[in-house]
Amino acid sequence: MKAFVLEKYGSALRQTEMPVPIPAPHEVLVRMVAAGLNHADERLRAGEFKLLFPIDLPKVMGGEFAGIVVETGSAVTDITVGEKVYGYVGLFAAGTLSEFVSVDARDVARAPQSLSLSEAAGLPVAALTAWQALVDMGHTAQGDTVLVHGGTGGVGSVAIQLAKHLGATVATTVSTKNIDAARELGADIVIDYTRDDLAQRLGGTSLDLVLETQGGTTLLNSLEVLRPGGTAIGITGPPEPVFARRIGVNRVVRLAIRAMSARVRRRARRLGVTYRFLFITPDGAALQEVAKLADDGVLRPIIDHVRAFDQAQTALDDVLAGGTRGKVLVTTDPNSVTTHG
Repeated sequence: MKAFVLEKYGSALRQTEMPVPIPAPHEVLVRMVAAGLNHADERLRAGEFKLLFPIDLPKVMGGEFAGIVVETGSAVTDITVGEKVYGYVGLFAAGTLSEFVSVDARDVARAPQSLSLSEAAGLPVAALTAWQALVDMGHTAQGDTVLVHGGTGGVGSVAIQLAKHLGATVATTVSTKNIDAARELGADIVIDYTRDDLAQRLGGTSLDLVLETQGGTTLLNSLEVLRPGGTAIGITGPPEPVFARRIGVNRVVRLAIRAMSARVRRRARRLGVTYRFLFITPDGAALQEVAKLADDGVLRPIIDHVRAFDQAQTALDDVLAGGTRGKVLVTTDPNSVTTHG
């Protein structure tokens, strides 16, 4: 089978031939139809995670996919050959930028019936990020007010829809050209980050939760607009001690993480708010709930464009270049390839 591998940190992805994997008893073998590209793939390629999660190289890249089950392990009883599934394997398992991928059956879910497999492949990372931030960590409820940064990106577009479904009032930041698109997604307050001052636009708004996707100054400014007791959840970092304890890293790494996040945590304490770092994990059960929401018309993936599978490195470059509205995917199905944007 064809696959895209990372041979050393910082190098470009290389297409190579590999044997088709044999599923373990708890795994399913999936013929990949479409796979999503994400900023986390670039961070892994560049070596940003090697202190926390060292990996063996070369490694097949890619974390999310949709496809068709072609074989099941001996212990798998609830998924059958021929079913359409989608999922997220994490950054460090066998990657999804391959024509076949062997996946833990607990990490996949039946794909939404209302979506094509290419559309379904645009959901796992964005939906799990939104779900784990808004539901698992943020406990978003009716009447809450949530700020989602980057509201027309892959994560932001799903987060707006999910927050509205949960009963929240949603504010979001976008560029000028994406204001109408953000409103179409359901955002109640749309902030043009190229023109508007965040604090001024949100003056008088009691924010319970911020889903922060940018890092740096944007994260620090987000702490300032939260109500006392509110929470900012960041997906680009820096990691913080709660996260370090959860993943069980050694003392040296825990101290490094504490130092990396010290400035943000000090600012949060001064303001009486909380900062949490989210590093998403595979969750087939959550994706099954997401599939139901998609089939009920509550959630829809926003797809910018789909490239042919052999253009995986170009697709990753598209993500890094910015300016995309929604997800960038690659596919093994020639009929699913679309034009850029």
